[in-house]
Amino acid sequence: VGSCKLCGSEHPQLILTSRQLLCSIMANVLATTVALLLLSQSAQVAAFVTTPAVPKTCIDSRAKHTTPQQLYATLDDNSHYDSPAIDLSNTIIDDRRNFIKSIVSLGLAASSIPTAALAEDAAVSAATPSPVQVVAIGDTKKLFNEGRALEAQGNILAAQRLYIKVTKISPRFIYGWANLSNTLVAQGQLNDADQTYTKAINLCEENLKEAEESFGIKRCDDLYLLLLNRGSVRLNNGMSKEALTDLQKANTLKARPDAVILQNLARAQELNSFYAQSDKSYTTAISMTANEVSPFWLRSSMVKYQLNDINGAMDLMKRVENRFPEAPEVRAAYAVLLLAKDDEDAARKKFLEIPDRQRVKYADGEFLEKVVAWPSAMKEGLSTLTKAVGDSSQESQNQQ
Repeated sequence: VGSCKLCGSEHPQLILTSRQLLCSIMANVLATTVALLLLSQSAQVAAFVTTPAVPKTCIDSRAKHTTPQQLYATLDDNSHYDSPAIDLSNTIIDDRRNFIKSIVSLGLAASSIPTAALAEDAAVSAATPSPVQVVAIGDTKKLFNEGRALEAQGNILAAQRLYIKVTKISPRFIYGWANLSNTLVAQGQLNDADQTYTKAINLCEENLKEAEESFGIKRCDDLYLLLLNRGSVRLNNGMSKEALTDLQKANTLKARPDAVILQNLARAQELNSFYAQSDKSYTTAISMTANEVSPFWLRSSMVKYQLNDINGAMDLMKRVENRFPEAPEVRAAYAVLLLAKDDEDAARKKFLEIPDRQRVKYADGEFLEKVVAWPSAMKEGLSTLTKAVGDSSQESQNQQ
């Protein structure tokens, strides 16, 4: 019961009716709002359940330096996961608040979410690919670790079978493809290894893009190793230009000198006739391994000879010959350098130290071009030497 402020008289029925009307309106608004909240909440739960988990914590990667480089992922057993549904739920809450405001302003004009909008949202959710996996979980983790153990024991075929299962169960797990590639390389299946390394590289690059756009996503930090692996495969599979591209990227990503990358990069530069760059890369790699003479020092010596640095080539060749005195290619290359020093007798003697069946190969142009891939200056010097010892005529007779 209240009083009319205009006339001071009481109008109980009028005031009571106004309150009833107000309560009726508020009850309808509240009922509609609750119904919409329930619908939105059910949509939120469905989105949360269907959204895959994304690894949060970091892992380490360990590389076993072979040629091509072998890549291993070290898994953290204490890893935990957060779901990207958190971001999605925030979006749902904002949309819900905006929708409720529109209902209040329109006065119960809308009472349900259009079914067409729900169908569209479901289609968008289904089209969204699952996140790239950097860390293995569940059955994938178990199979992956078993495969690594078998690979370490030298049981390559058994490891390969497990890695194939890993890629089928978790096709977006980077290191499943990377380790499968390692087993293919070990069996000489370079074309297949190139394809599987490419899948690992694509996934790693996709992950890095996701990490830039979203916070809390574990980054793939091994892109340079994957590029090194694929570059090494291509280097040994007649794809020198593609190998050079991969190895240049790997060198840039590493951001500091790495002896293994530089060795392979120098070889790719050599095969693409970038001899000055190759000489620089070889020299840097040698300076990092100066206490241990390696086979790639032979390539460095031949590149220096190609650049007419005969003294530098000879200095390296002497150390290589001292380390690998009976290697046929070392003897042949050393003989060419002795001939360049105008010591033909010593050159002939060194060249004739190679057993006959192996020595005759160095008179075969196809062998020099495709198998050992010597630089042009070395091939010219060797041609003169094989003629001097009569091997070139013998090779011609064998071909006939």
